[in-house]
Amino acid sequence: MLARVNDYYELSKPRIIMLLLITTAAAMVMAARGLPPLGLFALTMSAGALAAASAGALNCVYDADIDAVMKRTSGRPIPRGRISVRDACIFALLTGIGSFALFYFLVNPLAAWLSLAGNVYYVVIYTMWLKRLTPLNIVIGGAAGSVPPLVGWAAVTHAIGAPALGLFALIFLWTPPHFWSLALAVETDYDKANVPMLPNVSGRERTKREIVYYSIILVVASLLLYPLHVMGALYFGAAAVLGGIFLIDAWKTWREREGVLDARRLFRFSLVYLALMCAFMVIDRIV
Repeated sequence: MLARVNDYYELSKPRIIMLLLITTAAAMVMAARGLPPLGLFALTMSAGALAAASAGALNCVYDADIDAVMKRTSGRPIPRGRISVRDACIFALLTGIGSFALFYFLVNPLAAWLSLAGNVYYVVIYTMWLKRLTPLNIVIGGAAGSVPPLVGWAAVTHAIGAPALGLFALIFLWTPPHFWSLALAVETDYDKANVPMLPNVSGRERTKREIVYYSIILVVASLLLYPLHVMGALYFGAAAVLGGIFLIDAWKTWREREGVLDARRLFRFSLVYLALMCAFMVIDRIV
């Protein structure tokens, strides 16, 4: 029984769920300028987790063929035969319906429709269309992962605010260097699966340059939230320091001739960067 539960847990892509919930929670705290009502917070987190689990399961269903040939994903439940495509679809349907119902009836309709739009974009636009079509899959598809802050803000305010849009923009610009650094580290896998990630299509050097370019745009955009009066001075100082580290890691990745140590370092720091940026946005908003 526990093994079965763990299979569905893995099918949901829990690491991605955690990242999405962090940005949702950050937006809720910013919107409330403190802790939101506990009941509303719990409902929003639960509905958001169900929505992400539904999208993750549908992604695993559609990508089962390429997951089977990639070392990084070959251990997922569907390629290993631990969960059938039929059962995965049922799980995705139930969690998706449950998520929308929780959002719509117990949070608010705007949060429900925003969450559903993010899921449709991820499953249809990114997974079914862009991922196997163009090396710009991550650039355009990154919008799906940027939706949770809008959902979190809407859950508290029944509207969409500038700080949530600012966090949306940061996640959107953060996504390419985050995933391209991962692609550099596992390039062979994407090539075997015939997925047109940038390193496989345009080469490692082009990918490294693009990582630097997008990192610069990301850091500049993050700093602009201060003069645009979206965030305050405390946030600006933190964004400058974290952005500086991000740029240094991106530069080292570009200058690395052999191996993937710097690319892996950038990938790991990009996760820390996003979490800390969310934290400082929350602190700045409250203080």
